[in-house]
Amino acid sequence: MGGIYIHIPFCKQACFYCDFHFSTSLKKKDDMLTALHTEIALRKNEFADETVETIYFGGGTPSILSATEINALITTVYQNYSVVTHPEITLEANPDDLSEKHIKIIASSKINRLSIGIQSFFEDDLVLMNRAHNALEAKNCLHIATQYFSNISIDLIYGIPNMSVEKWQQNLQTALSFHVPHISSYALTVEPKTALETFIKKGIIAPTDDALAQKHFEVLVNTLQQHHFVHYELSNFGKEGFFSKNNTAYWLGKKYIGIGPSAHSYNGFQRSWNIANNPMYIKKILQHELPNEIETLSKTDRYNEYIMTGLRTIWGVSLDRITQEFGHNFTTYALQQADKFLKDDLLTVENQTLKTTKKGKFLADGIASDLFLVNLKESQR
Repeated sequence: MGGIYIHIPFCKQACFYCDFHFSTSLKKKDDMLTALHTEIALRKNEFADETVETIYFGGGTPSILSATEINALITTVYQNYSVVTHPEITLEANPDDLSEKHIKIIASSKINRLSIGIQSFFEDDLVLMNRAHNALEAKNCLHIATQYFSNISIDLIYGIPNMSVEKWQQNLQTALSFHVPHISSYALTVEPKTALETFIKKGIIAPTDDALAQKHFEVLVNTLQQHHFVHYELSNFGKEGFFSKNNTAYWLGKKYIGIGPSAHSYNGFQRSWNIANNPMYIKKILQHELPNEIETLSKTDRYNEYIMTGLRTIWGVSLDRITQEFGHNFTTYALQQADKFLKDDLLTVENQTLKTTKKGKFLADGIASDLFLVNLKESQR
């Protein structure tokens, strides 16, 4: 099984914290759509022996496209790939695009999952982040969308400067009042060369506070678990039966093809990524050339990726799998590096599987980096 990710590189306006690839100009939209259709067809041989289980429209802001344009891309996937009978087809959407009319049209298509970028239900937070929607639109779109879709995920951001714990709790309670079965929540991160970084350096916006973000994370985990959400990945919480199949496939190391500028792909032993330049991407694709770079992963690369993704999830890191795929030396190394975290109750070993404890979840990425294997020659392993 594999997945197809389609990157729609357009947004109405730039969020201050975002470092994804996008353009606020729609002048080349038609050319871009032609290129996306072309790349989908060009790469069908990469999945000749695979069946597509998920189709995911990310970005950018995919909901900036019409339902007709989205449906045409889905049709092209079906024309060129073998697709399971009931695939998960997700559309990332912003509240300001989700009028009742648009939601009805989407609901009548093959799209069966919405991922809505709410981020906050408070006006001042949305202004601080330069979101295109307002708080009323956030609530209205969920009120309508939940009438037409059973599988909805919403994004929320915590660790926003000056956001009190009480305010964060209100955000969560508002989200829960709509009975959505999936919530993705991320700490506000100051990425290089973003407007947010500039504003913080100039003192226009207060700096982020790691201690506050950790408090928000603890409230997030406790609140959602009380409402029967499973914390199945560091930033993702789902009711049983509503985990994201697309994202789960990434974390479990399944193959996927990324379509569009800046999109990444993985075939089990290589990663590739398309050029993050819209005009150049369009030009090359329409010449039937793939404007991508390819990296062949070493055994060490694959081990490190497994550690990183595994420790973020409820499935953890299988020591038996490490031994089978990478060798006993890797298992010995992993356990040696994990020892201090086991003693500090940040990691635990259950049924030959290394997992973060509740105490260690917020620190999962840092713990993983300490388990990475670096600066050793292949001959030494």
